[in-house]
Amino acid sequence: MYDAILVPTDGSDAASAAAGRAIDLASRVGADLYVLYVADERMSPVDPSMDREAVRDLLAAAETDPLRSVVRRAERAGLDPVDDVRVGVPHEAIVDYVRERGIDLVVMGTHGRTGLDRVLLGSTTERVLRTSPAPVLTVSAASR
Repeated sequence: MYDAILVPTDGSDAASAAAGRAIDLASRVGADLYVLYVADERMSPVDPSMDREAVRDLLAAAETDPLRSVVRRAERAGLDPVDDVRVGVPHEAIVDYVRERGIDLVVMGTHGRTGLDRVLLGSTTERVLRTSPAPVLTVSAASR
């Protein structure tokens, strides 16, 4: 059914709920689990010229590391996840990763915004839904 499942994470409740669903699904179908954190190049202190190790250092210095927490959950479930860090515009970096790795399914959290909030703020999940070559399973924070 699925051989490679990607769960992008930003540390939000919605991403945590999606991680739980992705870990469960990967365990059930024997798929490889990929965990991706995209450092948004449009946000300080991230600089587009930063390499992955510099971003990993920033994450390690932060109070919470969204990548590490998902990896640990996956390992406790008996998986051997592949984790990665990218710098870029999140939805673009996620779709590029899907293409590069041959991902079969993307599992992403959604905050459930509607109306003006969604229009003004945009939605990484919505943009991935529209542009991903792989199916995207959305998980609301409420399902956590």
